[in-house]
Amino acid sequence: MTIAIFLGSLLAAMAIGVPIAYALLVCGVALMAYMGQFDAQILAQNTINGADSFPLLAVPFFMLAGEIMNVGGLSRRIVNLAMTLVGHVRGGLGYVTIVAACLMAALSGSAVADTAALTALLLPMMVKAGHDKARSGGLIASAGIIAPIIPPSIGFIIFGVAGNVSISKLFLAGIVPGLLMGVSIAAAWWWSARREQVTPPRKASAAERWQALRQSTWALVLPFIVLVGLRFGVFTPTEAGVVAAVYALFVATVVYREMKISQLKEVFVGAAKTTAVVMFLVAAAMVSAWLITIADIPAQMIAMLEPFMGSPTLLMIAIMVLVMVVGTAMDMTPTILILTPVLMPVVKAAGIDPVYFGVLFVMNNAIGLVTPPVGTVLNTVAGVGRMKMDEVTVGVIPFMIAEFGVMFLLVFAPWLVTGPARWLAG
Repeated sequence: MTIAIFLGSLLAAMAIGVPIAYALLVCGVALMAYMGQFDAQILAQNTINGADSFPLLAVPFFMLAGEIMNVGGLSRRIVNLAMTLVGHVRGGLGYVTIVAACLMAALSGSAVADTAALTALLLPMMVKAGHDKARSGGLIASAGIIAPIIPPSIGFIIFGVAGNVSISKLFLAGIVPGLLMGVSIAAAWWWSARREQVTPPRKASAAERWQALRQSTWALVLPFIVLVGLRFGVFTPTEAGVVAAVYALFVATVVYREMKISQLKEVFVGAAKTTAVVMFLVAAAMVSAWLITIADIPAQMIAMLEPFMGSPTLLMIAIMVLVMVVGTAMDMTPTILILTPVLMPVVKAAGIDPVYFGVLFVMNNAIGLVTPPVGTVLNTVAGVGRMKMDEVTVGVIPFMIAEFGVMFLLVFAPWLVTGPARWLAG
């Protein structure tokens, strides 16, 4: 009955248009009332404690780094480098999008920020070259969601805090799956765009490639600083966020000189607004997480999933299908915050590696950003690219299927996640 109260109150609040953060609080109040434990002081205390987390400090700093990189010219130089490397091949602008998305994912960790930058920079070029606009928008959307998988990832930070899992290990484990997502999108692009009669840009000369590499070197150094620092314990993920923001600010203002001091206020306010949304969601979700534990919902979930507990693969398939369904109606952050405290005890009881589960769980939620009807990233592409939502939805289908294919490949071949993660972690 507690599960019914939990889901019923949450879905009912969302159905009447209550914002998700407030819906989570409504859900918490409903559970407290049902259990006869309603106390406004406990509600307020858990809300405050939910956002009082040192690892979560990484979120505003990585958000800020992403804002600075878009304004300060780092993102544009990454796209230019990808253009000189693969822009000349058949369907080259599509491969430019994918390469640029992978490189930018290693800089910011925000799917929406990366997608907005890629749409503004590449969609007009692809349409002008003769590529189908809907397909091009779908490709950009599917490439943008690589950001929550390749470190640094805001999704991994939130999952690590909610599930008490090492964020550094999640970062290292996400590298290979993120690259596999890029390969799958490239294959889908080759298949879907092979009949387009589009003349690719001319091949860049060696001098142009060298110039593009030289101009983007400062941007490319950032992922290595973050990963090497995490790998050798130089700094924590939170400190890595500070390093990323300070480094991006230095490069944008001193090296590239594309960001003026007068723009700092706008950049900081933009990052603060985005962070406030995420942190309020986290704070509200912690109330539900506490009540989920008090109501012993994880034990009820374990009992419900008992038929699958003997086979980790079957259990992972069942969980992935559940998250796919939820992802069509809910954004990534609230889904992670709501389901993590419910599913983690089930995963641990089945003997599944929490880091491996976290990578697939966040990957599934990232793909949920391009599944209609909610699809935050789809809305981003439609808004920035001035397209109809229906067009982007149709265009993203082949790429979304390819990414789900990679996810289920990892379900059946967990060593593709755990093997590289152990090797990178030493």
